[in-house]
Amino acid sequence: MALAGAFDRATDATEASFRRIGVAIAKFWTCKRAIAVVAEALECHGGNGYVEESILPRLYREAPLNSIWEGSGNVNALDVLRAMQREPESLASYFGEVESAPDPRLKRAVEEIKKEIADSADIEFRARRLVNRMAVALEASLMLRHGDTVAAELFCAARLGEGGGQMFGVLPKLSLPKLNPLGSVIERHRPRFLYEG
Repeated sequence: MALAGAFDRATDATEASFRRIGVAIAKFWTCKRAIAVVAEALECHGGNGYVEESILPRLYREAPLNSIWEGSGNVNALDVLRAMQREPESLASYFGEVESAPDPRLKRAVEEIKKEIADSADIEFRARRLVNRMAVALEASLMLRHGDTVAAELFCAARLGEGGGQMFGVLPKLSLPKLNPLGSVIERHRPRFLYEG
């Protein structure tokens, strides 16, 4: 939604710059994560997700096509580098986005990204890793600023904390006092319909 908003507000130079780099990061991230997300959904549904009557087998077959339509991971990652080199203001607008959420884990991740960008030697070789880290930092920043507090905390703990990784369902030991964090996240994804007669 932040990226869609940047399109709507493209007359603003900062928004236009963010749009340039944000699209390239989003294309890379979406193409890579769609496959894993659909595989997890299939696993969650078990046998019901495997049968053709469900939409999941089709989604599983089609998820890899994103990188054919939108460009391979390498092409999208190199497009992020191209944006940084040809339009340095796009990188400044990216950092404006990710640095606007006060979280020590995010701050540390952003500093590591800056160091990685500053070392331009063999940056093309490291492009996929760099863009992956940029996508996670942007996601964390958006969740911290606009998302559910508990979900944002869980995301940052899992993705930006010690030993943060990309595998779904791997959470560190959490110290959220008086909260049932997983119950809260699960409830968020259960639509409730209120009927007022």
